[in-house]
Amino acid sequence: MDRTHRKKRSSKLLGGGVVLALAAGGLMTATTLATSAGAADGEQAARAAVPAHAVTGYWQNFDNGATVQKLGDVQDGYDIIAVAFADATGTDGQIEFNLAPETGYASEDEFKADIAAKQEAGKSVVISVGGELGNVTVNDSESAQQFADSTYALMEEYGFDGVDIDLEHGINAQYMGEALKSLSGKAGDGLVLTMAPQTLDMQSPDTEYFKLALDVKDILTVVNMQYYNSGSMAGCDGNVYAQGSVDFLTALACIQLENGLDPDQVGIGTPASSKGAGSGYVDPAIVNAALDCLTKGENCGEFKPEKTYPGLRGAMAWSTNWDASNGDNWVNSVAPHVHELP
Repeated sequence: MDRTHRKKRSSKLLGGGVVLALAAGGLMTATTLATSAGAADGEQAARAAVPAHAVTGYWQNFDNGATVQKLGDVQDGYDIIAVAFADATGTDGQIEFNLAPETGYASEDEFKADIAAKQEAGKSVVISVGGELGNVTVNDSESAQQFADSTYALMEEYGFDGVDIDLEHGINAQYMGEALKSLSGKAGDGLVLTMAPQTLDMQSPDTEYFKLALDVKDILTVVNMQYYNSGSMAGCDGNVYAQGSVDFLTALACIQLENGLDPDQVGIGTPASSKGAGSGYVDPAIVNAALDCLTKGENCGEFKPEKTYPGLRGAMAWSTNWDASNGDNWVNSVAPHVHELP
């Protein structure tokens, strides 16, 4: 994810306890999310279930030229909102959240109230860790526990429903898996866990990211792979496809679908505008065609999967802010299509 021009902040804005974050994906369809501490006042509130077909959008906690939004401004078509991003601390595995002044919030309580309002409207709000510039080191059991503890502390303080894993500089599947399982033990069955690996990370079940997704499959909500900033990649049929085509989306999704992930754990991640990524932007109509191809065997390109996957979870956009800058074109086109999938 591109967060160019983001300025690192070493201390929390506006006070409050340490906030922690994690980027992840994956709970099963129709699972009722467990209750957790309320965002602003500590009261408990019931969390909504992630829809069978869901749209994920990243909300930028920074200003890089896209439309600046408060969380409450996020378009209604997004079912899972990933707050981007958490920050690493000086302790391996530990993360915190620093609300950016440029988002326009007068206080952290106002931000927490927006989280609660989105949840009241049936949305899930997760904290994302990583991005283009961010990284967190989880490479032993101690740092894994730091990750789990700090992420859960963030969930309790802000009311986040879960975490999103968007680590783009390498991960250790063994210890990140250990961290996520520990977090799940703390958060309960309602944890929303999403992931946003790059295309290279999901070319084979032998890659660390793919191994992580399979290791935490029983608590995974969705993997929204980034089909951008990629270059050409091999599909599940062994042929190489160029990014920006319906074949690129479908043939690479097929690798995940045929190598252990359930259809409702797979989503298609694309930029919401041509400015949202260095390369790989596709018109929303291409996203919808890929969804049709995978779920119904219709509107395919040269690649057509041998079977259909009607349970496919949906799609993801980077970002809700870039979408707003582009007249909400992505969400207005893709979200209704996702929600009408079989």
